[in-house]
Amino acid sequence: MRVNDRHVSFYYEMDNEIGEIVIEPKKTALLIVDMQKVFITRPPVENGTEMANFKRWEPFYDKIEEVVIPNNKRILERFRDKGMEVAFAKIQCHKRNGSDRSLVQKATGFNELLLFIGDEEGEIIPELAPIDNEIVITKTTDSAITGSNLRLILHNMGIDTVVVTGVFTDQCVSGTVRSLADESFNVWLIEDACMASTEKIQQNELEILNNIYCHVINTDELLEVIK
Repeated sequence: MRVNDRHVSFYYEMDNEIGEIVIEPKKTALLIVDMQKVFITRPPVENGTEMANFKRWEPFYDKIEEVVIPNNKRILERFRDKGMEVAFAKIQCHKRNGSDRSLVQKATGFNELLLFIGDEEGEIIPELAPIDNEIVITKTTDSAITGSNLRLILHNMGIDTVVVTGVFTDQCVSGTVRSLADESFNVWLIEDACMASTEKIQQNELEILNNIYCHVINTDELLEVIK
């Protein structure tokens, strides 16, 4: 059963049952994935080659700054105001040589990342910085569930529903959403509080995940049911 008519894949085109967005505050946690400086802060541009690459990424940074960060702030503030659970996931390796990273994070190209614990670039951006008593988990895999004990922590706290935001929608966000679903959590993915590298990839991934591994809704829809 779907909750809206957006991001409907082939599998759900014939499903005409529309359900409601239901959030039980005491059983729901917000999980903000990889909103770290290294991923979402505009890098300095020093030469022509870097400028060409920056131009490719400029729409991503625009969307992050104008839409994704503000919506994450709104959601985070509402969860805190209502005394609901908040958790953060971030990519950081324990070994300075990165030997503890998953194979994906050791791969060449975009995914190759050596970001050890204590590296300032790996910290969550100040606008969304965790406060006292909020959970922050470190992972060396894409999935925050596979790469940490977060599943156990959430179960221990009586959480059965997770609201997910962050980057990148098609990578760590997607891996986390799928793992949460496999662990029998109810998952709500907030479409305007997450982002992939491009709008095309973003829309494709939302359609793939929606109604199977999660329900895709927007920030206004979420906040409307958390009053």
